[in-house]
Parts: sequence; structure tokens; C-alpha cells
Amino acid sequence: MKEGLTLSAAAAGVLSLEEQILLAQAGKDSQPRPRPAPPAEPLPQGKLGKMSISRLILGGNLIGGWAHARDLIYVSDLLKHYFTDEKILETFAIAEAHGVNVVNTHPNAKDIVHRYWKEGGKIQWMAQGFPDEKDHFDSLRKLIDAGAHSVYIQGNVGDQLVKAGKFDLINRALDFVRDNGLPAGIAGHMLYVPQECEKRGIHADYYVKTLHAQDYFSAKRADQDTEVIRNRQDNFWCDNPDEVIAFMGKVEKPWVAYKVLAAGAISPSEGFDYAFNNGADFVLVGMFDFQIRQDCRVARDVLRAVKRKRPWRS
Repeated sequence: MKEGLTLSAAAAGVLSLEEQILLAQAGKDSQPRPRPAPPAEPLPQGKLGKMSISRLILGGNLIGGWAHARDLIYVSDLLKHYFTDEKILETFAIAEAHGVNVVNTHPNAKDIVHRYWKEGGKIQWMAQGFPDEKDHFDSLRKLIDAGAHSVYIQGNVGDQLVKAGKFDLINRALDFVRDNGLPAGIAGHMLYVPQECEKRGIHADYYVKTLHAQDYFSAKRADQDTEVIRNRQDNFWCDNPDEVIAFMGKVEKPWVAYKVLAAGAISPSEGFDYAFNNGADFVLVGMFDFQIRQDCRVARDVLRAVKRKRPWRS
């Protein structure tokens, strides 16, 4: 669109008002983005290592096109069309304006994060890591060199590595990140990820573990017995929440809970309340730009009234 709207001033005179507005907007693309004012009421924060981060974290699945839309096959493409670079930048800015100071993304979002920083944004970057001992952790090095503020082993990868018993690889990957001055974590959909890591003394600074209730309409059916990462119906991400809550209640490391809304099937008021009251220290949530203001308000309300047995671990 930008290329198609690059016209001379004389030619602009024959454009409709709408086209002139679009042309003017296209000319602003390379200009510094106005920085949002600080929120009137900041979101509560906790710590991951030396990082101070909001208890509500902006997830990156939506901007990357990972919809988790059950059997709706068009939604991932819809997300990719909706989340243009400009829309992603706008989403980051809205998040910052409402107190969210960290975004979690796949490594392929590096360039748009860098562009946001270049335009004056300050949001911190929690990057998903895909450790590979064959490349001597070069993929992790690239994230660190690119300015990530924290790196953790991505959820599917965490499930697979733990199931395969590759604990030495996990430890070396986490040590690599930590030795470069960043907090290092590991994610998983399966409870055995934090269980085995705790049992074996894995040096994780924090865990990223799914948590959601099971009372939504498209929840796991009785005839589904597959693990999350093999579930082609893509309709559940935590199949034993009571066990997760009980185990994580004894874990002394920070817990970032994700999929707390079951990919949009649970309301923020219910999902945030369930996660924080049952021990999560942070919630990691994919949000459209138009949802952020309300989600931040809900998070503040829930955190003001929270009653939890698990001590804050961050």
C-alpha cells in the first residue's frame, strides 16, 4: 500500500479525501511513533531475575498467526492479515500505555520488536528459545545478541526434551542463557516438565506452565487421551489443573501461567482470577489491541482482591 500511495503533490489533488488520508498516513510510517503516556494506575509487577515485569504479560501467538482455533481452519490466516507490522506496533504501544511492560514472542518477531524499540518503545522482550546442541546454542546466542531480556525453552520443546530425558541439554541451555546475564526458564504444557526439572535439580529461574479450568464448552472430551502437543483438535492445554495447582503450590520458583483463557474460551475475569488465586505469579495472555485496556483493568481488579494459598514467588 505504501508503494502504491507514493504520489506527487500535484497528483494528490485528484484523490478522494479517504485516499489523501491514507497517503498522509503512509508518509508517517518512517516517523517516530508518539509514545503513550504512563498509565494512571500501573499494573502490579514482580521479578524474574533482575527484570521487573508486569504481572500481565503480552503474548505473541496472535501476532504470529497461531490461533489455536480448534477446527476453524481460516483463523490463523485471518490473524496474519489483521496483524500487519503497523498493527503489531500499535498493539505494543497500547500495551505499554496500560502498564504491560513485557512481550513474549517467537524468535521470528525479532525485527518488529527492534523496529518498535527504534521508534522509541521500551517494552521488554521475553523470547522463546529453541536450543539445539548441534549448533552450540547459536540460536540462543542470536536471541541474546538481539537484545532479549529473558529467554526460556519454548513449551512444545520443553515437553519433548523432558519426555526424551534430555536433562543435560536442558541444563546446559539454561546455564548458557544465565551465563550471559539473563533469567532463563523452561515452559511446558505437561505437568511432568516442572516435576522432572524440580526432581533433578534443573537450574531454571522460572517455569512457564499452562493452567486453565476445564468447564468451557470445547474442553477436553472423555475420549481424548492424547498429550497436548499431539492433540490435533487443539482444544485443551492443561488437562489436570488440580494436580498442577497442587504441585506448583510447593515450587519456590516464579510461575508464569499461560493459556489461562484456553485460547479465548474463558473470560479474562474468570481466567485471571483462577490463575492468580491458584498460585500463578504472572499470566501470559495473547491480546488483540482492542482487548488490552479491558484486560488490564480486569487484571488490576483481580490482583487487588486476590486470596491465594501459594506465597508470591516473585
